[in-house]
Amino acid sequence: MRSAAIALGVALAIVTVPVFALALFIGTRTSAERIRIVDHTVVPSAVAAIITVPVVLALIALAVGARIAWNQSARLADPIIQLADRAERLGAGESRFMPLASGIAELDRVSDVLSDSARALTSSLAAERDFASDASHQLRTPLTALLMRLDEVATTDDLDVVREEAGIAIDQVERLTRVVDDLMTRSRRPESATMAVSLDSVIAGLQREWQVAFAKARRSVLVSGERGLFVNATPVALAQVLSTLLENSLSHGRGTVEMSARRSGPSVVVEVSDQGEGIPATIAPHVFQRSVSTSGSGLGLALARDLAEANGGRLELVSAEPAVFALFLSEASR
Repeated sequence: MRSAAIALGVALAIVTVPVFALALFIGTRTSAERIRIVDHTVVPSAVAAIITVPVVLALIALAVGARIAWNQSARLADPIIQLADRAERLGAGESRFMPLASGIAELDRVSDVLSDSARALTSSLAAERDFASDASHQLRTPLTALLMRLDEVATTDDLDVVREEAGIAIDQVERLTRVVDDLMTRSRRPESATMAVSLDSVIAGLQREWQVAFAKARRSVLVSGERGLFVNATPVALAQVLSTLLENSLSHGRGTVEMSARRSGPSVVVEVSDQGEGIPATIAPHVFQRSVSTSGSGLGLALARDLAEANGGRLELVSAEPAVFALFLSEASR
């Protein structure tokens, strides 16, 4: 509409301005001069000129209008083609969408909306990938422990051992169920409500869970520090963070693993260390980043830190050689 209005205005101006100028010129003349002008215009050559000039002006107006319309259509068509091409690539799975700056408000608005949608889609896909990785890692540890217990049951004829291992296996299944429930809760509501959790109870459960794995490696877990401490956390998340630290020490450390708990102001600190060589200096600054690991998935410590932060705490590497990890949580009243 804007292009048509401009073209029409130019055409009218080309035709009407000369006629208006001529009328204005004649209107300012005296009566005698107007009569003389009329006498000159009735000759055949003047009549032909009067007819030809408007036709020529109309043709010029048509050409100018067509040119303006062509330029405007090209100005609109090129950005539309570019926008359609980018939208097609976005629909084909390309995560990056470069916003279009065409200078046309309507097209730029559509481009901004598509750009926002692309960012939201990318974030959603990244969150789904992280959730899948987190779920895989959280389920792997209890499943491994459960497999160890079943292996013990399968290789012994002692009924007392069978009963003991079966009881621990049942505990593992219950923990696995809680992990699944926690994962489903996180998928629907990222932040779970914390509660007062007995640190002694969680650590005792982890000792039973990891006893066989450390015994097979001819290693042990020593628990020390203050007893009777309660922290604000969810039981599943707390167990997962500490379990990740135990698994990390079992895989990369040596000797006895020491797990100690103490108060530090309004916080409770749980430190996990072993007698290994520690973490290489090149890896230590990035140890909590995803996909950074000396071996394995490289996900465990990153996930453990995320879980700690989701429970209002933090997980830190306080010493690289030897490796000492500290979990800080708020102390809860009993």
